[in-house]
Amino acid sequence: MMRSILVGILVLMAAGIGWLTFDWYRSQNAGEPYGAPFTLVDQKGAEITEAAFRGRPSAVFFGFTHCPEVCPTTLFELDGWLNRLGDEGKDIRAYFVTIDPERDQPEIMDAYVGNVSDRITGITGDPEKIAAMAKSFGIYARKVDLGGGDYTMDHTASILLLDGSGDFAGTIAYGESADAAIAKLKRLADEG
Repeated sequence: MMRSILVGILVLMAAGIGWLTFDWYRSQNAGEPYGAPFTLVDQKGAEITEAAFRGRPSAVFFGFTHCPEVCPTTLFELDGWLNRLGDEGKDIRAYFVTIDPERDQPEIMDAYVGNVSDRITGITGDPEKIAAMAKSFGIYARKVDLGGGDYTMDHTASILLLDGSGDFAGTIAYGESADAAIAKLKRLADEG
């Protein structure tokens, strides 16, 4: 009984965090187009622009390949959720945008993303262009010095959901339940 109550509280907290994140993103971008134009490269080295986020709904996650937990977990879960949706989610495109392009060159992104999913496209490129893209999507990212020349990255850990026009359509918070995430992806697919 106590466990059920605790699980219920955690689900409500995750839903609340998801809604607050959605509301924050919406308020940050009120009256402005969501995301700025960009020209970067995908994991194969081919040019990719904001046009990739148009025409079909997208799930976009900003992270980095040296991330110890959040990024691999999120990508693995996203791939699993899309697979569970099956044909219902076949039109959703998924992207992993690095916030650490100095280390995440196309070949690194290709190997990293390829180990997780064939549905997720990695995006990297010039550090200034990556920073500008992240900022235009309201993504927090900051390099944290670990000493000895090593560093990690602090960053927003939510998956951004974009509709077929490339407009903000919600988020999936890190740690959100699979059922809630799948419901959001299904709604995204249905609304296109």
